[in-house]
Order: sequence, then structure tokens, then C-alpha cells
Amino acid sequence: MAASLLPQSVLPPALHPARTAPDTVDFAALTWTEIRDAIHAGTTTIIIPVGGTEQSGPFIAVGKHDVRAMALARRIARQAGHTLVAPVVAYVPEGSTAPRTSHMRFPGTISLSPSTFRAMLTDAAESLHVQGFTRVVLIGDHGGYQRDLRAVADTLNWRWHGRGGHVLYIPAYYDVIATTYATWLRNNGHAAEVGQHADVSDTSLMLAVDPTLVRTQALRVAPLPTAAQGVYGGDPRHAEAALGEVGADMQVSAAVAAMQHDPTGQNPN
Repeated sequence: MAASLLPQSVLPPALHPARTAPDTVDFAALTWTEIRDAIHAGTTTIIIPVGGTEQSGPFIAVGKHDVRAMALARRIARQAGHTLVAPVVAYVPEGSTAPRTSHMRFPGTISLSPSTFRAMLTDAAESLHVQGFTRVVLIGDHGGYQRDLRAVADTLNWRWHGRGGHVLYIPAYYDVIATTYATWLRNNGHAAEVGQHADVSDTSLMLAVDPTLVRTQALRVAPLPTAAQGVYGGDPRHAEAALGEVGADMQVSAAVAAMQHDPTGQNPN
């Protein structure tokens, strides 16, 4: 019988087909054996990108945070090296449902209680830790749950003490938008357009990452959006992808720097 017709279990090692994992950092795009082999080869860091499903005014789709968090997490993972990206967390605290508060006042938002959110993140991180990921990185694209990310990291770092695991929460990934990036926008002619939500920065970031989620034609001819429409301060009408690329680069750089300077020594590079 020709070697090519023999079952793989009886083929000599030299005749086994090459098993090459796809060129991806997406945990969900790999088989369990590919994930096992990646861990054994030193890929022991995994990012949990946290997004959120919320209204962002009439011109940005409600999946904004999910798409941005996943896209930027992939960039961070590739730059950091030895890192995979878990599926994005799309359900987060967005306000109360009874009475309806915060973003839950608008259709298009899905909210969890903070306790449910923390429990879900904790269980997800535990699942990753027991299979061999020694560093779980938390990045969040939305401001409303940053304290919850920190609380989860603190809880798990206490629980995992002596168990060879660590959770790295990176607040700078989010904080850079309201600080360094907002300052850059103000210094480059957009001072009056910077607000808190669905403003020029939010819209520009979305245009840079995935312009299909922005209703650009309607935005260009719209009157100044108001808080009643879900736009909190600022003016998104002059948003541009080129502006958003600056902010996205800042977010990626801040996260990679935090991973590279992680005092736990978990970074294998």
C-alpha cells in the first residue's frame, strides 16, 4: 500500500502531514489542539477584549465598542507577541432596566448588572487560566465598567497567588482617549468638537476601524446632534478616519507598553 493511503496513525513521523496553525491571534479561530500547542510553545498570554452593546447617537451602530475592542486587541496581540485574543465581551453594564437609566434609556442597548458582569468575567478568566494561560489581559473600550475590570483583576490576582497566574488590567487603553487623544484633537483644530460620547473622537475612531458602522452621509448633512439623540457634548460631523487612526494608534501603543512593562514578569519577550 502506498504511504499516502496509510492511516495517519501508522505513518512514520516523517510522513505525517504538516500541522500548521492558521496565521491568526483569534482564540475562536483555532482548534483546541492548536490552542494546546500554542500554549506549549510559549503563547501563555490572552487578551479578553471588553466592548458593550449601546446606543451611540443616530450615526454609529450599536456594536461600536465590540468591533473596536476586537480589532485593536488583535493589533495589540500581534505587537506584543505570544498572545491570543479571546472572544469579545459584548454584554456589559449600561444602566438600569427598571427604571431605565443611562444608555438603557435608548433602544439598541443591552445591559448586565455589575455583579453579573464581574461574575461572568471572573469565570471566563478562570477558564483560560486552568488550560494554561498564565497572564489574562483585560482591556475595556467603554468607561462605565472600568472599576469592574479592576475589581475582577484584584480578586483573581489574590485568588491565583502562588498558582502561576496573573490578571493584567490596562486602564491606559481607555484613559488615553479622554487625555492624550483629546488633547491632540484640541491642539489640531477640533477643540469645540470634543465631547463625552459619540463626538468627533468616538466617530473618528469608528471610521478608522470600520467605516461601515458609521452613517456618514446622514452625518454630513445633519444639524448638530443633541443629548436627546444620544450624543453627549461635542460635534461628530467633521469626524475623519485619519483623525481616528491617531487615537487608535495611541490605544494600541498604551496597551503594548503596559504589557511589556508588566512588573509580574509574565511577558515572555
